[in-house]
Amino acid sequence: MKILILGAGNMGMTYAQCLLRSRIVTSENLMVLCRSYEKANHLSALHEGRFFSNPSLCIPDADLLILAVKPQDSKHLFEQMEGLTSPGQVFISIMAGVKMSTVAAAIGSDKIIRAMPNLPAQIGAGVTAFTSSEQVTRIELVMVQNLLSTTGKTVYVEQEDMLDAATAISGSGPAYVYYFMNAMIEAAINMGFSPSEAELLVSQTFTGAVDLYNKSDLSCENWIGRVASKGGTTEAALKVFRDTALHEDIVAGANAALKRARELGNSNA
Repeated sequence: MKILILGAGNMGMTYAQCLLRSRIVTSENLMVLCRSYEKANHLSALHEGRFFSNPSLCIPDADLLILAVKPQDSKHLFEQMEGLTSPGQVFISIMAGVKMSTVAAAIGSDKIIRAMPNLPAQIGAGVTAFTSSEQVTRIELVMVQNLLSTTGKTVYVEQEDMLDAATAISGSGPAYVYYFMNAMIEAAINMGFSPSEAELLVSQTFTGAVDLYNKSDLSCENWIGRVASKGGTTEAALKVFRDTALHEDIVAGANAALKRARELGNSNA
């Protein structure tokens, strides 16, 4: 199987490296379409795979194509693809907010998978929500899921609209975590720790807490109860969070992200 990644940005190159590392594809059968000849030449000296700047030299030759450009560059990409695709090809779009119907109409193919990866995919620890058009066969869908799983976990959703929700939760989610971590680091520094000590305390606390959660059947509420004793230090902090409606603010923030994802989706339709 020959795979072509259209776009050599962060996510495009993340998929290239993960696919090669997992041996889903050989370097001979992995192609990457770059914006310019200079970038293609530069990347070919640094990475495995075949790099192109001319769409006509790689698009017709691919079995599976990953559309990995920014949403605002989608129209230019579609123009490059015009007249070069064929009915048997399968397309995976990771362009946020660009609907499958838009992709299908632009490239003249109905075999579309739309996926929403997140930032930790860069280290193989991401989560990708994805869906597909009816024309994608079960065998093709399993193949695509194996491909997407090279960057972490996957979640298949029946309705395309749920990708907007995934954008709000897992797509934007790492920024929420970093926001909370940054506040804790600032608090630790204000308490007297050096910046490096504060970062270690906070990062390891997050890593350990998540690992503990993943290796048990307990809910978040259960774990909170195990840490917080009545009248103790944790309870004092949780009281402040409840009094300031932090829980409700987080939910409201996620819903604001969902609203914006839908707006962007409509503007790219």
